[in-house]
Amino acid sequence: MAHLLQQMAYVGQTPWHELGNQLPPKQPLEVWARQAGMDWRICETPVRYMAEQAGALGSIMTFEDQKVLYRSDTKAPLSVVGGRYQIVQPRDVLEFYRDLTEVSGFELETAGVLKAGRKFWALARTGKETALKGNDTVKGYILLATSCDGTLATTATPTTVRVVCNNTLSIALNGASSGVRVPHSTTFDAQAVKRQLGIAVSGWDTFMYRMKTLAERKVKSHESLNYFLRVLCQVDGHANSQNLTNERALKKVQELYEGRGRGAELGAAKGTAWGLLCAVTEFVDHERRARNQEYRLESAWFGQGAGLKQRALDAALQLAS
Repeated sequence: MAHLLQQMAYVGQTPWHELGNQLPPKQPLEVWARQAGMDWRICETPVRYMAEQAGALGSIMTFEDQKVLYRSDTKAPLSVVGGRYQIVQPRDVLEFYRDLTEVSGFELETAGVLKAGRKFWALARTGKETALKGNDTVKGYILLATSCDGTLATTATPTTVRVVCNNTLSIALNGASSGVRVPHSTTFDAQAVKRQLGIAVSGWDTFMYRMKTLAERKVKSHESLNYFLRVLCQVDGHANSQNLTNERALKKVQELYEGRGRGAELGAAKGTAWGLLCAVTEFVDHERRARNQEYRLESAWFGQGAGLKQRALDAALQLAS
């Protein structure tokens, strides 16, 4: 099966089972674009079709309400979208970080292309960092991702990474993501997004205070089981018969929580609500069944896995309230 991950670049520790091109720190965006597979443009053309006529080849007709998006380098088609669809280019995603990396101390850590160019992203470290009990370090990031096939709005999301296990979790406050979404029906204004994101990033201290609260909340054995059942086996408060049969997932998260997870024995995680949350995020990012690592990455950041982690965060915060 063809990989979803078309190309990727990274600095530091090799992520996602040695996928991607390793770069030295502080590389120019031009180098990132080339090594991450983002040095091409999305082109567009009206949808055309052949109108058949008896005894002739027919004539080429144009359907102005739709357009085909395709890659400038390979000419490979990407999608068919409405005529008003606003394109965000791969280089736009990298350029979003230019002043942040040159002036504000951000550092690009990964960038890449999924689904042959239909989805692309860049992840940068913000410099924010907090250590929970036992030196359980959590770092702050900004993830900017978009698509050109209608599956994802251009989305800037404050994200945390737990260093000991490289688990990712979107920052969320009051039950909602702190990310900024720009639908493709409107023009992507990078500076406006950064202004909005400034408010979201300022929520780092509040978010980490809540994570410290989770680390202080001791959990009894029956509470941990109820938590995992609620997160893995219920949707919108109702039992899901398909998930109830997923004994492997339930067993795995319990094992991760009870000591087999990376960092499970650290003071902040052992026997706490923080440990419950970390068991789920590690399961989603590293253990959950997927066709391959690329599918797991897409799910963990943009798909069902991301939703599962959000549900786990909500349940943990309710447990600690």
